[in-house]
Amino acid sequence: MQEVTEDINKWLAAGQTVGLATVIQTWGSAPRKAGGKMAITPDGQMSGSVSGGCVEGAVFEQAVEAISNQQGKLLEFGVADETAWEVGLACGGNIRVFVEELDETIYRTIQEIISGDRFGALATIVTSADDKLVGTKFVTDGTQLIAGQAPQEAIDVALSGLKAGKSQLVSLADGSEMFIELFLPAPQLVMIGGVHIAIALAQLAQVLGYKTIVIDPRRGFGNVERFPHVDTLIQKWPKLALEEITINENTAVALLTHDPKIDDPAIHQVLRSSAFYVGALGSRKTHAKRVARLLEAGFSQEEIDKIYGPIGLSINAKTPEEIALSVLAEVVKARRS
Repeated sequence: MQEVTEDINKWLAAGQTVGLATVIQTWGSAPRKAGGKMAITPDGQMSGSVSGGCVEGAVFEQAVEAISNQQGKLLEFGVADETAWEVGLACGGNIRVFVEELDETIYRTIQEIISGDRFGALATIVTSADDKLVGTKFVTDGTQLIAGQAPQEAIDVALSGLKAGKSQLVSLADGSEMFIELFLPAPQLVMIGGVHIAIALAQLAQVLGYKTIVIDPRRGFGNVERFPHVDTLIQKWPKLALEEITINENTAVALLTHDPKIDDPAIHQVLRSSAFYVGALGSRKTHAKRVARLLEAGFSQEEIDKIYGPIGLSINAKTPEEIALSVLAEVVKARRS
């Protein structure tokens, strides 16, 4: 959605009608996965893409027609191998795209969710024996309806479908199809220790869309001069600093000082949290000592085994930048697993 937001906002501010095309299903090698967007105006303006170029013209025409008829429509295209190669795809296949007039109320709700860095999902009925239901949509925060309307069965199916953790097309009991599009908060990477590795790690993480937080009470390490690029810099001891941020299932924590005075209080707080990744810098000997301290502190072996230590994928990294790369690669692997 964000790739077309700027243009949509500009068009709406100018009082223009906006059409929206959303990728519902596609082949595995397509450049646009489910949820890919293209926005249009009837006077010929386009933003975004649904296929990389091979079906945009037809989608534009159908989107204009959907606006005119005030009725959403699901389109299906078969893309031949030779056409696919022309637009930079590895193979041909089928692509399904839903076109409709933009629902401004729903759009504003989604923008509030995204700007507030909250979880939300948009569900749209894209096929139905009852044409009046096609295009029906609603937004949920995962527990309740917050905008739009739909049959209760559709709401129940959408809430259940969120467990898959991805945008997907689902079927309803009457044979209707509904597309559930997830909007997830940006993942965050919390780095304990403003060491050299953290400088590179924060830069790499931001390239991948992570919010970056550096915690270090030592002014010589945790200062703005060293970290002008991070989203949040907290110059406090970890016990106090971690109380200022939310650690959840969208959080990765990297302990980088290998100083027990700083790392241990942090690991005590995050090890029993829902963070999807907790990694700790240090050699195997250093990690063995860390494990012994945690056992003595009352942590179970099962809890301790959640720690990625020594931190990072084994790529024979030597420089701080290479170590940062290995750490971030391990974070991505943990998140995608």
